[in-house]
Amino acid sequence: MSPSGRASKQARDSARDKVAQVRKEQKRRQRRQSLAIWSAAATAVVLVAAIVTYSIVREQQNKPSLDAVSTFTVEQGHTDKPVTYAQTPPAGGEHAPVWLNCGTYDKPVPNENAVHSMEHGAVWVTYRPDLPAPQVAQLRKAIPDTYAVLSPFEGLKAPVVASAWGRQLPLSGVNDPRLAEFIREFRQGPATPEQGATCTGGTDGTTPAPGAGS
Repeated sequence: MSPSGRASKQARDSARDKVAQVRKEQKRRQRRQSLAIWSAAATAVVLVAAIVTYSIVREQQNKPSLDAVSTFTVEQGHTDKPVTYAQTPPAGGEHAPVWLNCGTYDKPVPNENAVHSMEHGAVWVTYRPDLPAPQVAQLRKAIPDTYAVLSPFEGLKAPVVASAWGRQLPLSGVNDPRLAEFIREFRQGPATPEQGATCTGGTDGTTPAPGAGS
């Protein structure tokens, strides 16, 4: 091979080497970039998981305790006769064939009809008749639009009492944070005998019942 041929081959080899070196460097940069991206993504996932975990733990720690809720084993069944209940107010038991329409009431309601509403999943919130009007108004705002009954009740041992089927919690007053937690836990709760049954179309406790229901 002539000197000029050897020089040309060396130049081509050198060019190939440079191209190969450039490609290697590009691949190294791409790997570093990919590692950086994956590392950042993994860090973000870990950070989000940590924030979510912290939020859940903090929420659980700040969650009002329902340890004071009493649990009762109560009977089911319809009766046209007055019922003497073991709890005041009742927390379940035999009841009238017609349920009480869910909503807020200014006067006491028949126990037997209200108990039927609890059988359908309603929470019955009762308060002392002498509770100041502003506090009653506050209770009205705290009561859900459906599957809840609010009414005054004579003879309560606490200013406010929250009841559901087989469950009851005396409350210190309208500002007791456990009220909202009780409603959240036991309204249409797992112990509801007839979960999802209607809470309208019954009786308001003062007019003749429109007919028997389940």
